[in-house]
Amino acid sequence: MYKIGLTGGIGSGKSRVAEFFREWGAAIVDTDVIAHELTAPGGRAIEPIRAAFGAAMIAADGSLDRARMRELAFSDTGARGRLEAIIHPLIGTVTQERAQQAQGCYLVLVVPLLVESGRWRDRVDRICVVDCDPATQAARVQARSGLTADTIARIMSVQASREERLALADDVVLNDAQTSLEELARRARVVHERWCLWAQQRG
Repeated sequence: MYKIGLTGGIGSGKSRVAEFFREWGAAIVDTDVIAHELTAPGGRAIEPIRAAFGAAMIAADGSLDRARMRELAFSDTGARGRLEAIIHPLIGTVTQERAQQAQGCYLVLVVPLLVESGRWRDRVDRICVVDCDPATQAARVQARSGLTADTIARIMSVQASREERLALADDVVLNDAQTSLEELARRARVVHERWCLWAQQRG
């Protein structure tokens, strides 16, 4: 199946763009969704996280205490590394399983840290970046999540820069502050139709 790696910084709107592609017939495998499943009550990452970080990192409902883990991970690079060593292999396994079962006109792998990981270039046919300026990213995240400006800045500081993402992009869907939902859909439709054509030619 023709494979697209879809990425973008926090608040860029990549999930909304992925939903457009899903509505138009693409198969979607979202690593962020998988990460949430793995750290939900009963998720496969919960017991390894408990063993590595202690019961304090597990919320009363049995899920990962995201706020507490976020605070630790962004203040302690060693802790972030230990968390990633637990989560990333599990995400990789589930992603591969779902990609093999996927059905659609093409496959979109939504990977927030695609550029940062350095592992995706040879796994996909094209990389598509949902592009947005950092100020708009931060404003969107604050509006939807209520995170403090400092927390958002720390999250963005460990993500690839806008320039690094664009340097790796084969396709770009701009979603800046001036972009309406209708315009975003139009821009996404352009690349969707191109990918459908190439996927059909691939056979």
